[in-house]
Amino acid sequence: MTLQQLRYIIEIVKHGSITEAAKSLYISQPSLSNAVKELENELGIEIFNRSSRGISLSSDGSEFLSYARQVIEQTELLEQRYKSKRPSKQLCSVSTQHYAFAVNAFSNIIKRLDSDEYEFTLRETRTYEIIEDVRTFRSELGILYLNDFNRKVIIKLLKENHLEFVPLFKADAHVFISAAHPLAKRNSVCSEDLDNYPFLCFEQGVNNSFYFSEEILCIEPRKKVIHVSDRATLFNLLIGLNGYTICTGILNSDLNGDNIVAVPLETEEDMTIGYIADPKIRLGSFARQYISELKRLVSECGYEIIGRGK
Repeated sequence: MTLQQLRYIIEIVKHGSITEAAKSLYISQPSLSNAVKELENELGIEIFNRSSRGISLSSDGSEFLSYARQVIEQTELLEQRYKSKRPSKQLCSVSTQHYAFAVNAFSNIIKRLDSDEYEFTLRETRTYEIIEDVRTFRSELGILYLNDFNRKVIIKLLKENHLEFVPLFKADAHVFISAAHPLAKRNSVCSEDLDNYPFLCFEQGVNNSFYFSEEILCIEPRKKVIHVSDRATLFNLLIGLNGYTICTGILNSDLNGDNIVAVPLETEEDMTIGYIADPKIRLGSFARQYISELKRLVSECGYEIIGRGK
């Protein structure tokens, strides 16, 4: 077993394809496939499941990847210390539901980063795709919420995909509305107050399900509903149409300006926001910093952290 073989495995997982990994590594696809096969034969395990649909990490492969990443991280630290090598390009991907605080934390970590090179990905995407991204190692972390309505379905799906949910904080339900909205000055609002205003929600694509909705109370009947795919469009419609959406209540004026306000919603429903990850795989340094920054931002907003570190 060589360091090069470990790097090969990491690169294949990163790209999700031996062909694409070979292009990135500037070697032939057969050479890369042979290197993987030699490693599997040496270890007596199958690192990848192979099918007509492509490859995916096996159960043994997931555990092996965790060790491989740790070995490569430690090797690079040694090289930096004793060979005066520049730090390698930092890599990390995060998939998240449409939360401003998730973007804010990502931005803050990058601003403080002491690195000449990095390659990060932040995907604001649909709930099912967040789980798929983490399952297939396209992302190290996924940010989403659970509540009494969706908990059983989401947890079952996570278990089937060998993922875990780590809670970060619990939030009471709020509505985001325009600062000029007729209800903006209220201390709280109830569902009846919102009846005549458009309800804005994030569409969930072909895997649409009430259980994947980003908004709680999604099964309540509403007269006016608009589905959107991104936060910028949603905020524009909140302002332009006096619409509303249901959320955690955490806003960031640097990212969102002062045109949107959060008003408490009168309901017993709440949201537990957390991250999902593969418990067998040690998170990289950026991912760990990102979780710490999420906790710091949330604490500054007055929310109590309920999750554990990883």
